[in-house]
Amino acid sequence: MARSVDSGRGDATDRAERQPVRAGYLLGMLAGLFGMLGAFAALLAWLHHSDNLPPPAFSNSLCVDEKLRFLRQNPIDQPNLLVIGSSVAWRHVDGDVLVEQTPGVRPLNGAFCGLHANQSAYVADWLLDRQPSIRQVVMIVDPLDFAGCWKVPDDVFNREHADQYVYQGASRWGYYMRYFSPRSLLRNAQTVKAQRANEIEWDPLVFTRHGDGPLEPRGDRGLFYGKPDPLDNSCFAALGKLSDRLQAEQRQLLVVSTPLHPQWKATVDADGSFLTRFDEKLTAAIAGNGGAQYWNADREWVAPPAAFVDAIHLRWSAVQGFSVALAEQLRAWDQARLQNSVLAGNDAYDAP
Repeated sequence: MARSVDSGRGDATDRAERQPVRAGYLLGMLAGLFGMLGAFAALLAWLHHSDNLPPPAFSNSLCVDEKLRFLRQNPIDQPNLLVIGSSVAWRHVDGDVLVEQTPGVRPLNGAFCGLHANQSAYVADWLLDRQPSIRQVVMIVDPLDFAGCWKVPDDVFNREHADQYVYQGASRWGYYMRYFSPRSLLRNAQTVKAQRANEIEWDPLVFTRHGDGPLEPRGDRGLFYGKPDPLDNSCFAALGKLSDRLQAEQRQLLVVSTPLHPQWKATVDADGSFLTRFDEKLTAAIAGNGGAQYWNADREWVAPPAAFVDAIHLRWSAVQGFSVALAEQLRAWDQARLQNSVLAGNDAYDAP
């Protein structure tokens, strides 16, 4: 019987000893957690003070996230022309030239770097929903945009969060916690200040007032890009879906195939069959849209090799001439639509 009493007292003693240990462990965990949060907040504050703070990692791609930051800080009032696509759309348009050459145009360059065609269509849908004043969409593309769409998700970033951040003035600090990525933050913090100052010539994060991305390195980097992957039908399906939406909303679509380095074409497509197939698929994707047009700028606007910094990207000094040619296409497009409207007896035509 005595042994039973002693055993009961021992169990009670063990429980009493374990309780402070458990409470101490929890307090230690909480202290560590709040300490980490405090250290992270202090790091953000220091990076902000030193102008080395990258944008929140909505996509975990610095150039995409920086474009969202630009759109947040530089709202464009009532744009009526939207440029979409990947880096060739971002870097191959000078909005000031379009404004000068095409009276009444208010461009918004909504292109993001590194996107496949399905992702460009996702971004276009987002911007069209947020900018009802847009009446014309120009999608500038290269063959690399239309390969491998099946490998990547459509949603480049969360639309709800991007809406709050870009258009609704939500505090940015909460998104650093929501998209908590210290390794990415520290890596980007090492370069973002120099990129914003245009001090890293091959990867600048500089924007014009329209959202264009000038690229003017001192030299070139050769062709850089090898043979493209096979064309992916799902990429063209995404373009077709966007075209259908624009037709239903009576907004116009101009698809532009960007100029390509002649040496690259000779190397990867000596007989021209690949680019011919690319042409045919682009044309077929928008064929059901009477308000859509396709301009093969690679064939109709001749760019000398010195205009290129690699196989697909033009230097900014050459972009001026390309933008003049693009403005000519837009003027001709408007004139044709005006004539068709008059012939149809439609007085409701609204030029941009």
